[in-house]
Amino acid sequence: MAGGVGSRFWPMSTTERPKQFIDVLGVGRTLIQLTCDRFAGIVPPENIWIVTNKNYADIVREQLPEVPEGNILLEPCRRNTAPCIAYVSWKIKSLDKNANVVVAPSDHVVLNTQEFQRVIKQCMQFTAETDAIVTLGMKPTRPETGYGYIQADLSFSSSRNKEIFRVDAFKEKPDLETAQKYIKSASYFWNAGIFIWRVETIVNALRVYAPAINGIFEDLLAVYGSEKEQEEIDRVFPECESISIDYAIMEKAEEIFVCPADFGWSDLGTWGSLLQQTKKDLYGNSIIGDGISVFDTKNCIIHATEEKKVVVQGLDGYIVAENDGSLLICKLADEQLIKQYTGQN
Repeated sequence: MAGGVGSRFWPMSTTERPKQFIDVLGVGRTLIQLTCDRFAGIVPPENIWIVTNKNYADIVREQLPEVPEGNILLEPCRRNTAPCIAYVSWKIKSLDKNANVVVAPSDHVVLNTQEFQRVIKQCMQFTAETDAIVTLGMKPTRPETGYGYIQADLSFSSSRNKEIFRVDAFKEKPDLETAQKYIKSASYFWNAGIFIWRVETIVNALRVYAPAINGIFEDLLAVYGSEKEQEEIDRVFPECESISIDYAIMEKAEEIFVCPADFGWSDLGTWGSLLQQTKKDLYGNSIIGDGISVFDTKNCIIHATEEKKVVVQGLDGYIVAENDGSLLICKLADEQLIKQYTGQN
């Protein structure tokens, strides 16, 4: 899934080039490229599907030349994750009704690729043999208020896999007090938005719990793969309700399981999360860029990969970020106001 705008990462992420298409970590690969990289050994490139906005088609083709152009599905407008998943599910089903599918956002970070691959493979084995929907639950390391949570029934693991448990409930993003209670309990996990299921399983769930959205894409079976496909998608996609797969399916379906995992995951939704996921100097600064010097500065994230020389002095707990002629200097504690300050949607 690669259609988001990542407005909280301004100025590095813009509507024209969102964060999934940017080398956020300064490692020479963009987030969407890193996402595809970690699926090497799980699926071949020809089995990777990208769902993105029409405006980003050229960027996807440029950054992922190994993915067949026909596997890049283009949304004419933003409608959240349920329509996105419904579209690609019916597209895949039209080609292989027995397909086993992993749905992953394109803008997440995974530090331990080997463990990620192990978890994904065992979940795919589980869903291949059952009608279950599996979601990954990240073991929390702090009382995070920016993530949704999954409450697992740890007393009931699957007889097929002792690392997979039934889901008791999905919880909305909590306040700090509630988040602190969650992390004291072993049964709460961050909701990573990574799902594993057979295509037949998710299509059946869509039929039951989101029939209006499902009907739109099921009715297009005859045009998938034809010259009319994009024209028809452009026509019907705006009719879809804008709703997440969590609200549409996950909170309603019954055969929902969670696989708790720990592979160094972050959804990099904020500058603060990037600071937590990157290497820091002795003073807690994360410095991304070759020409950056800091003095009397601590607990800052400084991202300036395009400048020859950047000098920062006397800051504590700030974001300093430069991209394409725009400069941001903002307190980390106030980063939720970046969208308001910049007029980003």
